[in-house]
Amino acid sequence: MKYFMCSLISVIFLLFSGQLYAQQEREMFVKEYKIGPKDLLEIKVFELPELNQTVRVSEDGTITLPLLQSIKIEGLTKDEVERKLAALLEEKYVRNAQVSVFIKEYQSNRVSVIGAVEKQGMYELIGKQNLIQIISQAGGLKENASDEIFVLREGKNGIAANIKIDLEELFTNNNQKLNIPIQPNDIINVPIDKLIHIYVYGEVKSPGVLQVKMSKRITLLQAVAMAGGLTEGASKSRVTLKRRDKTGKETSLKVNLKNISNGKKPDIVLKEGDVIYVPASIF
Repeated sequence: MKYFMCSLISVIFLLFSGQLYAQQEREMFVKEYKIGPKDLLEIKVFELPELNQTVRVSEDGTITLPLLQSIKIEGLTKDEVERKLAALLEEKYVRNAQVSVFIKEYQSNRVSVIGAVEKQGMYELIGKQNLIQIISQAGGLKENASDEIFVLREGKNGIAANIKIDLEELFTNNNQKLNIPIQPNDIINVPIDKLIHIYVYGEVKSPGVLQVKMSKRITLLQAVAMAGGLTEGASKSRVTLKRRDKTGKETSLKVNLKNISNGKKPDIVLKEGDVIYVPASIF
């Protein structure tokens, strides 16, 4: 019981520490964040309640307030905007102006996630976040997601970079070098991978339909293996591969699996609708 209580206290401490760290990171981000176009600000002036309002930063980096008119705030932090507005008000209207600014939407610090994720859309980039964290915010990958992700990023001089991420290397092999930091205005594209159907019949242990991603490039030997492998009575030398072309015409190809297995013949990459038939041995 004593050990259980100590473990429970340790878990609670770790959770609390993690939450505290995340809160501190967010507070630091808000404090250092440079306001930009399309951000939504809630402004309050304690001495002049009529100035209290929610305003969106224009494309030219300005906001418009009664009495003060157009004010350039792009590139300023929340605290700097508060001081700037207070100084402007103190010049003509009030003494010791008390101004508060709350950033309701970080539109200029967002990333886009599109494609085969559960929740496509725009996401605020709060603090330092990596690729996996953003994908998690988007609800994770769908089953039909491709094996690669592309991060479109605007570089210097307006030249865009397209960063390719191998998902198997990232998730299966845990290559954290691919878990790249995400930057404002990045577009994360998760392509949809088409599922193709391969039919395997005859002398295999689990005959039927195979569903595989097109990007996996399944081969004849792989399809037979996925169907459970050959039965003891299968004929390796008389396998038939049937395929239809774009016009719907069916072609039939006799295949010797022995020649493929020993490297004498190349393995065959399969296509949508291919039918593999493994006959029984005649002996």
